[in-house]
Amino acid sequence: MRAEPGGGIAALPPSIASALPPPAPIDMPEQSLAERVEALHPPALRGSLIVRRLFVIGGAALMTGFAACEMYEVLEVGGLTLLEMAVLGLFVVLFAWIGFSFTNALGGAIAMLSHRPGELGIDPSAPLPALAQRTAILMPTYNEAPARVFGGLQATYESIAATGAIEAFDFFILSDTTDADVWVEEEAAFLALRERTGGGERLFYRRRARNIDRKAGNIAEWVTRFGGAYECMLVLDADSVMSGDCVVRIAAAMESNPKVGLIQTLPVIVGGRTLFARMQQFAGRLYGPLIARGLAWWHGPESNYWGHNAIIRTRAFAGCAGLPHLTGRKPFGGHILSHDFVEAALIRRGGWAVHMVPWLEGSYEEGPPSLTDLAVRDRRWCQGNLQHAAVLPARGLHLVSRMHMLVGIGSYVTAPLWLAMLLAGLLTALQARFVPPDYFPSEFSLFPSWPAQDPIRAAWVFIGTMSVLLAPKLIGYLLMLRHGEVRRGFGGGLRALAGLLSETLIAGLAAPVMMLAQSAAVMGILAGQDGGWQPQRRDDGSVSVPETLKHFTPHTLFGVLLGGAALAISLPLFLWMTPVVLGLVLAVPLVVWTGGVRRLFAGLMTIPEEAHPPEVLTRAWQFAQEIDSQQESGEAVERLVHDPELLAAHRAMLADGGERRAGDYAPERLVARAKVEDARDLETALGLLAPREKAAALGDAATLEGLLALARQ
Repeated sequence: MRAEPGGGIAALPPSIASALPPPAPIDMPEQSLAERVEALHPPALRGSLIVRRLFVIGGAALMTGFAACEMYEVLEVGGLTLLEMAVLGLFVVLFAWIGFSFTNALGGAIAMLSHRPGELGIDPSAPLPALAQRTAILMPTYNEAPARVFGGLQATYESIAATGAIEAFDFFILSDTTDADVWVEEEAAFLALRERTGGGERLFYRRRARNIDRKAGNIAEWVTRFGGAYECMLVLDADSVMSGDCVVRIAAAMESNPKVGLIQTLPVIVGGRTLFARMQQFAGRLYGPLIARGLAWWHGPESNYWGHNAIIRTRAFAGCAGLPHLTGRKPFGGHILSHDFVEAALIRRGGWAVHMVPWLEGSYEEGPPSLTDLAVRDRRWCQGNLQHAAVLPARGLHLVSRMHMLVGIGSYVTAPLWLAMLLAGLLTALQARFVPPDYFPSEFSLFPSWPAQDPIRAAWVFIGTMSVLLAPKLIGYLLMLRHGEVRRGFGGGLRALAGLLSETLIAGLAAPVMMLAQSAAVMGILAGQDGGWQPQRRDDGSVSVPETLKHFTPHTLFGVLLGGAALAISLPLFLWMTPVVLGLVLAVPLVVWTGGVRRLFAGLMTIPEEAHPPEVLTRAWQFAQEIDSQQESGEAVERLVHDPELLAAHRAMLADGGERRAGDYAPERLVARAKVEDARDLETALGLLAPREKAAALGDAATLEGLLALARQ
């Protein structure tokens, strides 16, 4: 059996032979952000694309200018104070943000109303094209439940096989798992997957002993070892599922468009069980296509990459997307966390087109099950996106690629800006209420200076702002009504409208909670706190009340203080701020309530993929349940000692046969060996080993034999 180069090979049953294919190395040089790169295929900008970008960007600028004038008129009455100037400046920046989202949605509506199939040669209604080139499907995983990972991968495998194109694809499970028990479960699930599918010659598994550069490093390591054998690679996530029809069509599009480096699909969020997860999948399914179609409409060949459910030309990735480490200390220095945006920008810099195909169905993923899980994931994404500030000045990047990174930064920086505007507005009202006005300033004036704002115009500015903010939801709803099959999948127009109102109400209450969470994340990152790398929860969104109190009591206290300050100023101000105050005060019960399964909202937030599940999703869920029920769980060493075939496979798949390389002085490996040598029984040894030390012990041939000997005593 082939493991890492130089590893020992034992005689094994056919079911576990050749866990990895022959090496096919390809160079992946680290890219410089300071040097200009000569583009392989210099981009040619179409006139229609210029018009679209002027419509979206120029339209947002015009709207922002008009809103700024109106807000100035609101605040200017009696002259602008410093606080009012701060409010005006913050309002302009934040309105530009929502104005840009609005014009992008309008672009999406135009694209959806005028779309003609056949872009990039992808016509979902046409027969499936034949494939001549080989593609590797990569499934990176990090401490995920093996049943979910392998169930989704088997469904994707069988769906591709049903198209008759399976010979064009190989599948790789690329594990970065650090939990030893999960690692052994992955190996057992891999062997079982080969048995169930009979695809031993195209199903492969590799686990890295060292998680260098996280997911980006995981993919890069595969590229440098095996990428030379494949024209393209299709990158999945641990919760990804894709239909064979979708996979074959994007692979064919890469063949027929040799200047395209990357094609990103639109993953539909599915599988939500908790109320919070169902809200996300409902919103993503109803409004997501509109937003994505708008992005594809004006991005053109300068689209973005979201890190998964996308096909990439391997030599374009290897030649252009070798990520450098950023200078300085964490959280801003080191490897780039949000690597996908940067990889897309570097591929485009190299002259390869990057496209998005949101109209192509058959791409799926899952969302966080609770507000707590979303906040944890957002903390990591926030750090990665803020790192992009160091990438923005890179030479040779396309302007639209820089905009992608600016938008990513803005998606988190806007949270503290909203908070600052809220506090500045409150201080303005406080000043008007308690600070004695200076009617006759020291400089000469014919008339007194009356500090005031225009309440009527302020109300209209508020109504206009909220309309711009909520209009994309209404546009998405109206476009959905045009398609009978999709409308019926949402439960009909009235039920979809009820779902829209429910989602908007609950999301409105959650918005100030996320505003504070993201503001705290930004402040923590600016203070030098590194977010680390934690595995995501997928199914259960339930959070204990003590844990919720720990995370969200500060939000509640802030809401109480905010409400108290507003009430002390005036009752109308308090009523005006009620939505924000209520969301913060109810943060703890809101998190607990939305993190559970709520049957009341099940019918209101139905999506087409739930009402009529595609076969690939039905199979993925079925396989996950079967694997979970059949797979043995338990302590890794005990499993290995009682399963000779699994033990043989584990030994054969160890990097370098489990022997230490020259110069490898990993602390966990050395400490684990010493602890196992000192232990008198397995229970003592396992009690001494920290989680990473246990994983290191199972990856070291000598230490593994020591643990097995203790287990057999």
